[in-house]
Amino acid sequence: MLPDEDRSTPMAGDPRFFLRAGPHSLAAIVDAAGGDAPPRRLMLHRIAPLAAATGEDVTFCLNNRKNLAGLQATRAAAVIVHPDMQDKVPETAVAIVADDLLAAWAKVAALFHPLPPIRGGIHSSAVVAASAHIDPTTEVGPLAVIGENAVIGARGRIGAMAVIGDGVVLGREVCIGTHASVSHALVGDRVYIYPGARIGQDGFGFAITPEGFRTVPQVGRVVIGNDVEIGANTTVDRGAMDDTVIGDGTRIDNLAQIGHNVRIGRVCVIVSQVGISGSTVLEDQVMVGGQAGLTGHLRIGTGARIGAQAGIMADVPARTEMLGSPAQPVKAFFKEIAAIRRWVRDGVVKAAPSRKSNPDAD
Repeated sequence: MLPDEDRSTPMAGDPRFFLRAGPHSLAAIVDAAGGDAPPRRLMLHRIAPLAAATGEDVTFCLNNRKNLAGLQATRAAAVIVHPDMQDKVPETAVAIVADDLLAAWAKVAALFHPLPPIRGGIHSSAVVAASAHIDPTTEVGPLAVIGENAVIGARGRIGAMAVIGDGVVLGREVCIGTHASVSHALVGDRVYIYPGARIGQDGFGFAITPEGFRTVPQVGRVVIGNDVEIGANTTVDRGAMDDTVIGDGTRIDNLAQIGHNVRIGRVCVIVSQVGISGSTVLEDQVMVGGQAGLTGHLRIGTGARIGAQAGIMADVPARTEMLGSPAQPVKAFFKEIAAIRRWVRDGVVKAAPSRKSNPDAD
């Protein structure tokens, strides 16, 4: 059973799960945030949510009027705020003023909760091929498997029961989560592949013959750039002939599917449950909302934004926002919705009956 205080008190950075550092001086926190604050001799011990913070904590408040009451009631010793909210910070707290709140908070949170140190070495239960080359500064966890001729760079972390296939190359400071598998892949530096992800498996390719399906050999690779994150239980198929490519700085959320020969550009964002079919190209800085689906052999232009649950079945020009299924530009989508609502209001079409007004619906 959980103690009552564990059930009722929110805690950021529970020491049972997260490494803690500190306390830190106000000056050190201001420097980390890249913000401004009045000079005071103050030591801060923790980060905490706005409502739960105490006189030893630093917190932050999003620049949203909905948070105003919480900000004015906070008991935190210091609050990171946008300049627009600076005058709303209570007199009991120091206002740390930063233009980019999330970036400032990320740096301050990392100050209090740094990543656990890497302990170079191979766990006694790991299975490592004799021909594998693993930098001695990399940590290989329990029951991990490293294949023939694999190369793993410096200061990496291979989680428990992860599998690195034959010939895979991992750059420096690569983290492979527990139960993840990586095969047929070349991976850059500072890449984080979260638990359960599958990188480099066969793409979905087959021929339909009178005798049934015949699998087409998938002889491409997965090439991942630097500073990429791939979320838990996401799958990235290797190419059929060309490579599947993920560009520098791209972030892919959990439970996404990246098909064979897909090419994703630099600094793209792919949210959870997105499916991208084979040979589609996303240029740089594309954002794709959750559960969107993209058919194959498309080109999505630079800076395009695809809304959640959109169905993309044609090329998307650069810097276009798309919504709906089938997807269309945002303005056209909302014009269509407005027209339908007018037709319903004017009786041109009838609204579908609700379950309350139609007891036989079930």
